[in-house]
Amino acid sequence: MPQREQVPTKWTTTSKHEAHVSLEAGYTHGWAHFTFEAVREGIFRTQFWSSKHPLPPYPNVEHLSSSVEPEFDAVDNCTKITVKDVEATINFAGAPVVSLRFKDQANSIHADVPDRSYVIDGEGCAHYMVHDRKALHVGLGEKAAPMDLTARPFILSATDCFGYDAHRTDPMYKHIPLLIKATPQGVVGVFSTSHARGFWSVGSEIDGLWGHFKVYRQDYGGLAEYLLIGRTLRDVMRLYGQVVGFPLLSPRWAFGYISGGYKYCAKDDPPSHVVLDEFARKLVEHDIPCSAHQMSSGYSIADTEPKVRNVFTWNKHRFPDPEGFLSRFHKQGIRLLTNIKPFILSSHPDFEYLKSKNALFSDPSTGKMGTMKLWSAGGGESGLGGHIDFTNKAAFDWWVKGVANLKRQGVDSMWNDNNEYTLPDDDWTMSLDNLEHLPSHATSEPKPSNHIGLYGRALHCELMAKASALGLQSVAPNERPFVLTRSGTPGTFRYAASSWSGDNMTSWAAMRASVAISLNAGLSGMHNFGHDIGGFEGPQPSPELLLRWIQLGIHQPRFAINCFKTSPQDNQAGEVIEPWMYPDILPQVRAAIQRRYELIPYLYSLSLEGHLTGAPSVRWVGWDHEGDPEVWASQILKNGEEQFWLGDTLLVGCATAPGQQEARMYLPRRTDSPFDYGYINTKSPPGPQQYFASGQWVTIPVGPWRTTSIPVLARVGGAVITGINVPTRTPGEPRTAMAYCEDLAEDDERAVEIFPPKSSSHGRVFKNVFYDDDGYGHGEAHKIGRFELCYGAGHESVTVGLHILENREVIERLPWWRKGTLRVIMPQGDDRVLVAEDGSPLADEGAGTDGRRRWTMTLSSNTRSQSQPHDVPPKSNGTSNGVQ
Repeated sequence: MPQREQVPTKWTTTSKHEAHVSLEAGYTHGWAHFTFEAVREGIFRTQFWSSKHPLPPYPNVEHLSSSVEPEFDAVDNCTKITVKDVEATINFAGAPVVSLRFKDQANSIHADVPDRSYVIDGEGCAHYMVHDRKALHVGLGEKAAPMDLTARPFILSATDCFGYDAHRTDPMYKHIPLLIKATPQGVVGVFSTSHARGFWSVGSEIDGLWGHFKVYRQDYGGLAEYLLIGRTLRDVMRLYGQVVGFPLLSPRWAFGYISGGYKYCAKDDPPSHVVLDEFARKLVEHDIPCSAHQMSSGYSIADTEPKVRNVFTWNKHRFPDPEGFLSRFHKQGIRLLTNIKPFILSSHPDFEYLKSKNALFSDPSTGKMGTMKLWSAGGGESGLGGHIDFTNKAAFDWWVKGVANLKRQGVDSMWNDNNEYTLPDDDWTMSLDNLEHLPSHATSEPKPSNHIGLYGRALHCELMAKASALGLQSVAPNERPFVLTRSGTPGTFRYAASSWSGDNMTSWAAMRASVAISLNAGLSGMHNFGHDIGGFEGPQPSPELLLRWIQLGIHQPRFAINCFKTSPQDNQAGEVIEPWMYPDILPQVRAAIQRRYELIPYLYSLSLEGHLTGAPSVRWVGWDHEGDPEVWASQILKNGEEQFWLGDTLLVGCATAPGQQEARMYLPRRTDSPFDYGYINTKSPPGPQQYFASGQWVTIPVGPWRTTSIPVLARVGGAVITGINVPTRTPGEPRTAMAYCEDLAEDDERAVEIFPPKSSSHGRVFKNVFYDDDGYGHGEAHKIGRFELCYGAGHESVTVGLHILENREVIERLPWWRKGTLRVIMPQGDDRVLVAEDGSPLADEGAGTDGRRRWTMTLSSNTRSQSQPHDVPPKSNGTSNGVQ
C-alpha cells in the first residue's frame, strides 16, 4: 500500500484510572485518539483511531470487558499499570510507547519503537514495534514454510491460491492477524481485531534511525489490538482463547479418514452416484476404514444449459435420488460433507429473488449489482456473477434455509469453499441490515461508511460460517454442528470447527512444508487442521511419496485425501488419489490408516483439551521445553519442518525426500524437573526397545521405505490412549439424517500404550491426563470428563492405576467404561509384570503380532474409588506427562 505516514506526537491525557489510560493529539486532519487498558491477567488492549480512521466497525471478536484491579502509578507523561507479575508502561512524552515486562526481569519482553509507534498511514494505520532478531515468531494463521516468520514480510489477506508454492506463496487462504513472539524469557502475542487487509513486516525492514523493527500496517481504519503476555506458548494460547473463543468441539467421527476427489461428483457417464457407490464398494473390498466423504461442487452443476454451479441444488442426472444415495453411504458408516460456495450466476434459480432483496454487493460507480468473474462454470472455467452479502438479512436467512434443506435430505456437514471473497473493488457497498449476527463493538462516531474495504472482505467468510452452523443446528439441535472452511478469520472458528491448507501441490517439498504450516495453524487457534494428503494439484504422487505422506498425515488432527489433479484428458473432472491406487503398497497404506483409527481416542482427547485450554494437538518441538537452549539455538528446529509433538507423548519425525534412509531428530529435555527419563523408539526393529537420552540429536533409521514407517518416538513416562482400528458408533448418538449406522462396531474398547523407563522409576509415578465425552454433544450443559492413567516402574513389575478427576458421570456413561476393562500395552520386548495399585495382578494376554505384551485391567469399584471430586479444576497445562 502507499506509505503516507503521519506520527501524532503531542499527546495529552483525557482520562486515566487504575486499568485505563486515554490520550489525544492533534494532527493534520483533526484529532487522533489512543487508549490503553488492562483487560485480564496477561491481556491488554490498545486502540488508536481518528474521525477519519474509525475503529473496526464490526471486529473479528466480541468486545472483552475489563475484570482486573491493577496497581496504578502515573508521573507526568509516564503511566505504569501492573497486573500480577506483568508491568505495562505507557510513555507518551512523544508518540505513545507501550512496553511490557515481567516484574522479575529487567528487560521488556515487548516494546514499541520510540517516536514512531502508532502512525496514521493514508486511510489506515500502522504500529511499529522493536524487533528481537533472536526470537521465534509464529502465528498469522497459515503462512508458507518455514514455521519461523522472522525476517519475512506477509500480506494479511485471503486468496484462492490454487496450486501454491508451500515455501513462497503469500497470501494464502486465511486472514488471522495474530503474531506471536516467543523467547526463553517469555511470549507475547499481538492481535488485531480488524477484518481489513493488512501487512506484517516481521523484522524484514531495517532503518538506520529506527533500528530493527517489526510493523503491522492496516489498509483501512483505526487499530484495535490485544497484547497477550505469558511465560510460555501454552500460556499465550490460553489467553488467545479467552479473547477469540476456544476452538470448537468436533464430532469424534471427524478424526477418521475423510475421502474426497473432485472427479467423483463430476461424472456423467457413468453418473456420479454410480461412481461413488463403486468407490464405497472398493473401500470394503480393500478393507480401508472411512468415516466421511467430501462431495465436491460437481453435484451442484446444473444438468441443463448453462451448466454452472448452483449452490443448494442437485444435478439430477448425476444424483437422481440424493436421499437414496446419502442413505447408502450412511449405511456403510460414511458421513457426507457437501461443497457450498458463496456466490451465484444469473442462471441460479434464486438469482432474481436475491437481487431484488439487495442480497449481493452494490457497485456505487454504476448503481447496480457488483459483478465479477467466478469459478462457477465447468472445471477451470468462469462466468460473471455476484457474491452473497451476508450483512443482508435476506441473504443470511436464505443461506441458513439452503443449508437446512441439505441437512434434511441427509447431508451431515457443510464444506464452506471458495470463501476468500477476493472481490475486485473495496468501494463496493454492503446492506448492513443484519446487525443481530454481527459482532458487537462500540464504534467511533461519526458512523463509518458501508464500503467493503473498511469492514473487510473477510467479515463475510465469518458470517458465512455462522449461517452454515445455524442452518445445521436448525435441523439437528442435538448434534454438534460441523462446518469445514477453506478460508477463515479468528471469528470464523467460533462457527467452523475444521479447516485445511487448501489446494496444495504434489511434491516432497510441499509435504515437508505441511508440517510447518500445521504448527503455525495450531498456534493461531486452528486445531482440527490438516492437508490434502498426496497433493490437491500437480502430478500423481509416486508410491513412496504417497505412503510417506499418509504415514505423516495420520499424526495430524485432520486426515483427508482429496484432490483435483488437472488432467489433459478431462479438464472437467481431473484425476483422484485412492488408497489402493498402488497395489504393491496397499498393505502398508491399510496399516497406516488402521493405525489412524487406533489413535482416534488420543487425538480426540487432545481436541477436547484444546477446547478447554487452547493448546493445539500438533506442537512445536520447544512446546513445554522452553528451558532447553537447543530449541532456541537451532534454526532447523525453529523452522518446524522436520519433527513435531503430537500431544505431549509422541514425538513425530519425518521422511521428506525420496529414498531417505534416516531421519535426524532432536530429543528435547525438560529443565523444570530433575527427572527426565528420555525417549523410546516406537518403531524399533524387532528385539529390545531402543531408548534414547533426552537433550541430544539422534539418527533414526527410516528405510527402506516399503517396509518401514516414519520415526515416532514416545516420551518415557508418557501414555497414548487408543481404540480399535475401524470406524465405530456411540450409542445414543442422534439419528438425525440417517447418520447412525447400527452395523458399525460399538465404541466400547480402549487401550493405553505406556512407555515406562528401561529399569526403575525410583519411586516416581507418571501421570497422564486424558479427556473424553459422548463424541457429539454440545451446548452450555455439555460436560467433558477427565481422568488420569498413573504408573510407576520397578525392575520386575509396573504398577498401573486409573482415576477419574472430573465429571465422573460423563466417564461412567461411556461404552468403554461400562464394559469394565482397559487394555494396557507395554513396549516391544518389555516383559515386566503389570499389577494394579492394590497389588493384584492384571490379566496377561500375551504378546501381539507386533511383539508388544498386553494386559487387561478391570475397571472395578476398587479402581473407581480412587477418583477425585468432580470439582477438581483442569490442570493449567492440560494433558500432562508429569513426574511426581
